[in-house]
Amino acid sequence: MQIAVRYDKVAPPRRVDVAEAAARAVVGLLASPQAAQGGAWHDAVEHWRHGRIRKLVRRARGRRWEEIGQLPGVTVVQEGPPGWGPAAARALVPGPVRPLPAALAKTQVEGTHFPAGDALPPPPASVTAQTQEARRRGEPGPRIELSAASSSVDALVVVEVTPAEEMTSGKLCAQVAHAAQLAWESPEMPESLREGWAAQGYRVRVEVPEPEVWGSALRPVRVVDAGFTELDGPTETARARW
Repeated sequence: MQIAVRYDKVAPPRRVDVAEAAARAVVGLLASPQAAQGGAWHDAVEHWRHGRIRKLVRRARGRRWEEIGQLPGVTVVQEGPPGWGPAAARALVPGPVRPLPAALAKTQVEGTHFPAGDALPPPPASVTAQTQEARRRGEPGPRIELSAASSSVDALVVVEVTPAEEMTSGKLCAQVAHAAQLAWESPEMPESLREGWAAQGYRVRVEVPEPEVWGSALRPVRVVDAGFTELDGPTETARARW
């Protein structure tokens, strides 16, 4: 499954918002009527779900993002805190890695980074330029909330990310999306909660627990990355609870 995330240097979203939007897009695609029995996406989705599940995260902007929007899939746009751009992610119907549609083939996979959010992003972000100019003039700058924490306070599903590993924003998106997928597929999730989650647009809250909590807590969903990219060997990267 290819996941495209919108990359905007002028109005950048935070990485946590992008990861949450990617997770929502993936679950939204899987829960779509088009992925159900008899739907146009069903065979492709089932083939992928019952094989070696892979998710590739690509960044796109401008015309490329618009072109990707024409491919079959589900887009989620999630607002960030004051001062930050909205996060946008599109999960695409699974298909072969090669050949790729032209719109995807021209996008990049490696080195996808979004600002954490606890500090101003580097230029040319507009909020940074406005803040620096206001400081030069001795005036109050634009309102911006500096925090790396999720603002999805009412999400019914929480995805915990390992505090023991560093990941690019693209890798983080894939791991959070995988945890959300396994939560949606889990037989342990009550149907009433699943329905409430759907009513929320499959909102998730991403958290990074303290190492001692990560080392001892048991969760209904665990994601173990095979180690093909970025991480060495099988590594537990994310968990989900509800």
